[in-house]
Amino acid sequence: MKHILTPLILAAAFTALPAIADDAAVLDPTIKAQAEALMEAGLKDDVGLEFTESLTTEIGPRLAGSDAEWRARQWAMIKLKDLNFQQAYIEDFNIPYWERVTETASVTGANPQNLAITALGGSKSTAKGGVEAGVVRFTSLADLKAAPADSLRGKIAFIDERMVRAQDGSGYGHAVGKRSGCAQAAADLGAVACLIRSAGTDSHRMPHTGGMAREGALGALPAAALAAPDADQLARLLERGQVEVKLNIQVKTADSAASGNVIAEVEGSSLKEEIVLIGCHLDSWDLGTGAIDDAAGCGIVVAAANLIQQLPGKPKRTIRVVLYGSEEVGLFGGKAYGEAHADQLDKHVLVAESDFGAGRIWRLTTGFGEGAMAYAKAMQDLVAPLGVVPGDNSSKGDSDVSVLGNAGVPAISADQDGTDYFDLHHTPDDTFDKIDPEAFRQNVAVYAALTYVAAETGWDFRKAAAPATEDQ
Repeated sequence: MKHILTPLILAAAFTALPAIADDAAVLDPTIKAQAEALMEAGLKDDVGLEFTESLTTEIGPRLAGSDAEWRARQWAMIKLKDLNFQQAYIEDFNIPYWERVTETASVTGANPQNLAITALGGSKSTAKGGVEAGVVRFTSLADLKAAPADSLRGKIAFIDERMVRAQDGSGYGHAVGKRSGCAQAAADLGAVACLIRSAGTDSHRMPHTGGMAREGALGALPAAALAAPDADQLARLLERGQVEVKLNIQVKTADSAASGNVIAEVEGSSLKEEIVLIGCHLDSWDLGTGAIDDAAGCGIVVAAANLIQQLPGKPKRTIRVVLYGSEEVGLFGGKAYGEAHADQLDKHVLVAESDFGAGRIWRLTTGFGEGAMAYAKAMQDLVAPLGVVPGDNSSKGDSDVSVLGNAGVPAISADQDGTDYFDLHHTPDDTFDKIDPEAFRQNVAVYAALTYVAAETGWDFRKAAAPATEDQ
């Protein structure tokens, strides 16, 4: 559905600032009015939801480097052209490839029963037919690493560490450590395989997958995540005595597979060489349909840019929408974009990525130069009526765009409510029905307003603080 906005005459981009930016409002009233109109339109938008529904329905799971990810790129090109973006193109790159084939686990012996598991990305295969061994439980990765040398010879290591639920998802950073570290630590002690309690916050028999390494490389051992109830079950069995588990993981790998970034633009006018980049990642894990991670993010940024391109005049700066490939297996799309555009990073004035589901945005964090904090406050004030509170100035951007943020490009993070995000993340339950349309549209409204302001004002988000004088 298209939304026609009331035409507004665009005025001067910004008022003069004092030598040291203060907390005074700096947003031109005409630009502010247009941004508010975009927010209102975003709250009624259906383009983003339709984009997300179509991607998750017509393509489904989009494992990095797979035929499905290739189909997603072709699908995205058609959709973006249908939405009349001035440019839509693909930048190709290659990645190492990993794919699950078989994954089963069962307790053997006196208490035989199946366990719900999923192989971790980068897991090695077991021997054909699987491996059967005794299980040794550890409460953390540090606990495993502290075990005596050679103490796991011929055993299966099991890290039974719970993840803490948090609105900002801060529990994930610690919980994911066992996913990346278990196999190598267990191999160093002579183990034959590694099991972990899923890095997730749900209590369902839905194990959470995820990569073992950010380089897409194979890990040291066969490794899998247990669903939370199955981790509980295994722990209870171990309290009763020794437990033997038969684990069968078979995977397919290749040294090189095709991937790519899909890029579309809303062409700028007087400052069209300068770029405001908003992104998402097009790939997903293969268990669900990748709705919250990250088809929703793609729908949000595409819808936001689409609202802006419907305005009667072009924004000053070019708005670039990047649907990154192969994020899940190692930020390959973000790294490829950074390399391909290394000589243009000074033209990237602001970056942001939506990659934390479809919950309401509750906080706006910036990563601006010290002299640009008045701009941060103006943007935070603009979206405050949508329930967004100010964050700090520590943002480097999320996921793929963090490659640019870490290279010095100013960034914003529109932080979504992730209280329930890790109930669904990387599981078979990551499906379109989990998206709240009202919360999704609030995201579109926030991204449309902030992207427009960044493109239309011409603000220098790298602005350094003015040098102090003797009387300051």
